[in-house]
Amino acid sequence: MGSASKKTFLPLDPTSFTNESKAVIDFIADYYNNIEKYPVQSRVEPGYLSAKLPESAPNCPDSLEDILKDVNDCIVPGLTHWQSPNFFGYFHANASTAGFLGEMLCSGFNVVGFN
Repeated sequence: MGSASKKTFLPLDPTSFTNESKAVIDFIADYYNNIEKYPVQSRVEPGYLSAKLPESAPNCPDSLEDILKDVNDCIVPGLTHWQSPNFFGYFHANASTAGFLGEMLCSGFNVVGFN
């Protein structure tokens, strides 16, 4: 979790948005392809993430590659994997392509999809 990049924040650029969105979708698809390999419940200790955080916020944005590596290495281990076929809690696995794409549209329009 560092800030090696010298880029500054820019408004939404359609080309980089397209490329980076594809990378995030690939990351999520890989997660779902391998979800049964993760332990259903988190096996980390409370507060584990604090030790992984930098002393201060970055001055420049991290690359998407670095961010996805941090998500994989630091965030995913702390998750309860509700969509795992090995999760037999109160809620069944409910992820669907249609639901996921609907959420993407709501996020893209920056709206809440209530109506």
